[in-house]
Amino acid sequence: MRVVIIGGGFAGYNAAKTLLKSVGEDTEIVVLNPTDYFLYLPLLPEVAAGILEPRRISVSIPGTLRGVRLVLGTATSVDFDGRAVSYTDPEDREHSIGYDRLVLAAGSVNKLLPIPGVPEYAHGFRGLPEALYLRDHVTRQIELAASAKDPAERDARCTFVVVGAGYTGTEVAAQGPAFTAALAARHPELNGQKIRWLLLDVADRVLPELDKRLGTTADEVLRARGVEVLMKTSIDNAGEKGVTLTSGESVPTHTLVWCVGVRPDPLVEALGMKTAKGRLVVTAQLNVSGRRDVYACGDAAAVPDLTRPGEYTPMTAQHAERQGKLAGRNVAASLGHGAPGVYRHHDLGFVVDLGAHQAAANPLHIPLSGLAAKAVTRGYHLLAMPGNRLRTATDWALEAVTKRQTVQLGLVRSAAVPLDTDSPELPRTNR
Repeated sequence: MRVVIIGGGFAGYNAAKTLLKSVGEDTEIVVLNPTDYFLYLPLLPEVAAGILEPRRISVSIPGTLRGVRLVLGTATSVDFDGRAVSYTDPEDREHSIGYDRLVLAAGSVNKLLPIPGVPEYAHGFRGLPEALYLRDHVTRQIELAASAKDPAERDARCTFVVVGAGYTGTEVAAQGPAFTAALAARHPELNGQKIRWLLLDVADRVLPELDKRLGTTADEVLRARGVEVLMKTSIDNAGEKGVTLTSGESVPTHTLVWCVGVRPDPLVEALGMKTAKGRLVVTAQLNVSGRRDVYACGDAAAVPDLTRPGEYTPMTAQHAERQGKLAGRNVAASLGHGAPGVYRHHDLGFVVDLGAHQAAANPLHIPLSGLAAKAVTRGYHLLAMPGNRLRTATDWALEAVTKRQTVQLGLVRSAAVPLDTDSPELPRTNR
């Protein structure tokens, strides 16, 4: 028997991990993924800010899931009647792999909005290539500003616009000022130069999807660091020299970070199956409608929320991880190992790292801020990571007692990380 899992993110990784513990040697578990690692996305902003090295949040799939066969590639289609998945490998060769059970955990990509100039001039934040690009790009803008003779050009290069005050955008904006301050400190030419960070959102408050107290704490920290928090505001258009806000204000800038949310991987639409809000409709046992041998979980699936009748579970890592575990359990049950279950989960609270000694957290819905929230936040991340804990903790310790490393490597250029991409995990290359 062969179980194929499309995707190695929170849902796919945990589905494979659960299956390893549940089935026998007669079942082959295959993870089809564009990269050989599981990416711990919540810490991606710290990679962009130069706090963590990228390999810290990249956990090897074959190294931590011994017994799982990794197949490098991007799924392109599924023949449900023939029980086969077609995919393209890293060298653009086409292949097909058969399955007895299939778990669709393809994840999500950057959400797009029809705003002129945004696809051309904005960059998303869903994968390591984008985080590495942003780290280099911000470093480069400060260095170019230091050598600029025109004050207007210098101001534009020292202005950074983040769109989307959700979880990711808030953390990026919170980490930004300390990062650019460390960069500017190396350049005497920038003494007295104002460095602007703007955070925009059409919502009426920061972190609109989370508890109001978390949003209030984050808002206060952001403003204390000089971030210009502009609610009920977005981008009207973007261009090479800057952006125009919906308020009518023109903001000269060379940096537009797009964190407005996510949409299911385009593979979902290509499957031709029933969807809701762009996600595959599944039962409470995570079966795809009409296909007893196919399961879906994580951002790819519209999972009924039994704690809120009539609603679907939100697209969060917390739900993806738990749905992945249930998908693994139910696939195992369908093969004669154990009993199936239904998905029912109340969120356990959220943590938001705001850089320095600040965080906002509500573990078990107990609101925390300051050092207590920071300790809970970092402890939660270390426990949630499936590997690299010691290396991550070491980087945090070094960041607390040494100067931040502030060099640009120039390995990822703008054209390699377009906003409109089906695979944010991989840099786009011209072959």
